[in-house]
Amino acid sequence: MSSQEQGMPIDPARELPSEPATTELTSLAEELRRAVEERDQLQDKWLRALAELDNFRKRAARDLGEARSFAAAEAVHPFLTVVDGFERALAHTRAGGGGELRTGIELLHRQLLEALRKAGVEAIEAEGQPFDPHRHEAIEMADTDAAPEGTILAELQRGYRLRERLLRPAMVRVARRKA
Repeated sequence: MSSQEQGMPIDPARELPSEPATTELTSLAEELRRAVEERDQLQDKWLRALAELDNFRKRAARDLGEARSFAAAEAVHPFLTVVDGFERALAHTRAGGGGELRTGIELLHRQLLEALRKAGVEAIEAEGQPFDPHRHEAIEMADTDAAPEGTILAELQRGYRLRERLLRPAMVRVARRKA
């Protein structure tokens, strides 16, 4: 209830703010508006910096994973020629017998393949598979009706990958239709 409703005389100085008070309220309102605007800008900058930090962390983790994969591939790659040598030796001993020598080579071959498998190296399937230029390298095309066109007839050199990274494509002979 106002003082007029209560029957009391109205004091104009009490009811209406004075000119300095109005100016002060206007000044305070403007200051509040600027403070809210500055807070919003700082909050926006903070959120952007937070998103940038999160993106940096993800990028750094991805780069670290790629660096590890590259380093592992470089470390494992020389062993692939050793595996090739064992496989040639095994093929040679199959033709000429070999006895204990063959048994020793087979054991060493299995141990080397197992060590590579534990390191994440897998042989690429080739023979009988459809040719895939991302995993196979066509060395020769053979005219045949025995297999569908684009099917791998023979693996000339085994290919390998380290997890999802291609270390070496399989060198293959691919079927094509007779002319």
